[in-house]
Amino acid sequence: MHFVTGGAFNGKKAWVKKTYRVTEDVPWISAYKNDPIPMNLNGIDQNLIIFEGAEQWIKKLTEIHNSTKSRELWNHYLNHWSSWEKEKPERQIVVIGTDITKGIVPLEAENRLWRDVTGWAFQDLAAKSDKMDVIWYGMNQSIK
Repeated sequence: MHFVTGGAFNGKKAWVKKTYRVTEDVPWISAYKNDPIPMNLNGIDQNLIIFEGAEQWIKKLTEIHNSTKSRELWNHYLNHWSSWEKEKPERQIVVIGTDITKGIVPLEAENRLWRDVTGWAFQDLAAKSDKMDVIWYGMNQSIK
């Protein structure tokens, strides 16, 4: 997996499109378009899949579950995605997630929970990813 993160509207999507030379036939699954969190990848015959809006899928988990269960479910998805990738060496999943963990701590308990779980979930994603890039103002910094 390749985890791409950075601030909101900092060019993550454009960087991924350019870096991977994304064409229209590449599956682009986006939480911003209300696509559900990807669970079943068996029907996808492409070698590249882009998941966008990881923090939004995590938010949906925290609206239903506590922090422990949300993180457990997130790791279940990560393991499933990793297994799909490992079935064929040419497969690649790119997960794009906006960093919401910086700045002022939210007043509302539900938003603090979302922020905290997103931070933990992104740590899990970073640990399980083969590559990681942070995008700031359209420029990448390779972390892993």
